Amino acid sequence: MITSVLFITVCFLAYANGANDNFKGVATLFGSGAANYRLALSWATLTTLAGSVCAVFLAQTLMVKFSGKGLAPDALIQSLPFMIAVAGGAGMTVILATRFGFPISTTHALLGAMVGSTLLATGEAMNPAPLLNNFVLPLLLSPFAALLLAALLYRFQHKLSGFNQPLCLCAEQPDSLVLTGSSNTAMALSAAPSSALIIAPQMICADRDVDVVLGFDARRMLNSLHFCSAGAVCFARGLNDTPKMAALLLLVPGFNLQWIIAAIAVAMLLGGLFNARRVAETMSHKITPITPVQGLSANLTTALLVIFASKLGMPVSTTHVSVGALFGIGLTGGSANTGVIASIALSWLLTLPCAALCSAVIYAVSTRF
Repeated sequence: MITSVLFITVCFLAYANGANDNFKGVATLFGSGAANYRLALSWATLTTLAGSVCAVFLAQTLMVKFSGKGLAPDALIQSLPFMIAVAGGAGMTVILATRFGFPISTTHALLGAMVGSTLLATGEAMNPAPLLNNFVLPLLLSPFAALLLAALLYRFQHKLSGFNQPLCLCAEQPDSLVLTGSSNTAMALSAAPSSALIIAPQMICADRDVDVVLGFDARRMLNSLHFCSAGAVCFARGLNDTPKMAALLLLVPGFNLQWIIAAIAVAMLLGGLFNARRVAETMSHKITPITPVQGLSANLTTALLVIFASKLGMPVSTTHVSVGALFGIGLTGGSANTGVIASIALSWLLTLPCAALCSAVIYAVSTRF
């Protein structure tokens, strides 16, 4: 009976994780207008599922770390009430944040839940060294690393392209100009008898083939890279987050690893499909206005850092990395919404004590019954 309760609780945590996290990888697609909500969500679902499946082969180290070894006594982490409390406390915290549209870290919630249950069960028996080295430092450093890397990458891309400029200036032969009465018509200024200067919105310039580079449609290539980078972020998130939740069932006899991964992947998928909208709006439109070039920079930063961390067994937060990357790009462009960032940072600070409190209450109840 209690084993079934643990399985249901972990699936609830995976559902909450999907609701809060699934859309974060494709937020730049939705925010920049490269994809509508339905298309972005479908792409996120597919690529996250692929990452979850690959977690069986590529993320064994994270499973060991999030089983609680070294953080709490072995006798405690092998008890089912402890695992139920950790999964339940983290799940309740994440689903509550999702309800209010705050993108928080499942990693952070799991950490808080482990601390709360361990403190209630053992008092001073918790070992702080693994907590600091394996969890706190990666969680604190990853947003700043993402902010700096995204800003540098965007600066580099900005120098190579002009796609993010609201207006463009191009020179054309007079006989190529077509003037109409539309208010969107480009303004033609004669520069010489054989040429003209055109100042126009991006659509007009696109129609005049200014996005063709060496015979290739550069804007279409940018959109393709943007989609691929968003898929890479979702893949990295599935790869990084699935083992953290699977670890809660590792020590329970009778559970096969492949079936654990499958159940968690399905629960994450359902959470993203049914409850992702509020967090999607925050990530896509409230942190900073996003252009395709900015979105590509943010996604590349997030994917690189999360995949690198997964390979090294560092439990970084995809949320912290993604938000840090978007904020770094917003600061570079002078359009970051500092009020929203402050609210998100506050939700991050509250995640740990909230998860610890919920986990402690669940542990106290589960040990009684």
